[in-house]
Amino acid sequence: MTSQTNHCLEVVAKILLRCWLFGFILLFIWLGVSLFMGETIYGLHSTLFGLTKHELQLIFYCGMGLLKILVLLFFFILWLAIKLVLRKSSITVNNQ
Repeated sequence: MTSQTNHCLEVVAKILLRCWLFGFILLFIWLGVSLFMGETIYGLHSTLFGLTKHELQLIFYCGMGLLKILVLLFFFILWLAIKLVLRKSSITVNNQ
């Protein structure tokens, strides 16, 4: 691999790592809001959409699970794959 390709992959890896961190920060904010402001959110959504408390909690739980899976799949796994490729290319260059 050329040094320009390595540099590009390093930049992409940094971006993916930041996206992964921001995704989990968003997940923890969502968890905090649902735990500490659950009644307020329920009051708003029950009047707007006619949701029961159980339905709202189910939507939140499934949404948080989906967000976690998507963040891991699209950001963390790609970051890990790029890091492994960069490690392999640096080992190959050092052995030559």
